[in-house]
Amino acid sequence: MPAPDGKRIAHAMLRIGDSPLMLNDAFPEWGGKGGPKSLGGTAVTINLYVEDCDAVYNRAVAAGATATMPLADMFWGDRYGTLTDPFGHSWAIATHKKDMTPAEIAEAGKKAMAAMAKGKKSAGEERRKKN
Repeated sequence: MPAPDGKRIAHAMLRIGDSPLMLNDAFPEWGGKGGPKSLGGTAVTINLYVEDCDAVYNRAVAAGATATMPLADMFWGDRYGTLTDPFGHSWAIATHKKDMTPAEIAEAGKKAMAAMAKGKKSAGEERRKKN
């Protein structure tokens, strides 16, 4: 639905999977605070689980999003990466790959943090390097 000025969006709905996402342009004259770019950034990341995170992530980048963390297989069992859309909103795109117990996640997390502390690349980074 266009705004009365015909230049901005008063209401739009995107559907991602079975979830609707409502959005609109900033309207400071109606009490709107503006988007992340006008506010100097965001403290919020929208986490989106999809069947094929590689396809969704690459499509978003092709459409103008900025890759902020490349996709990688993470220690908690997800394939995961982050990007910023052209309006400054932060998105995490993920696909669940492996069910893990809390103990398995804790152990894998310790190994991942120790590797990061030593400056080693994660398994996901090593795989990307080979491809």
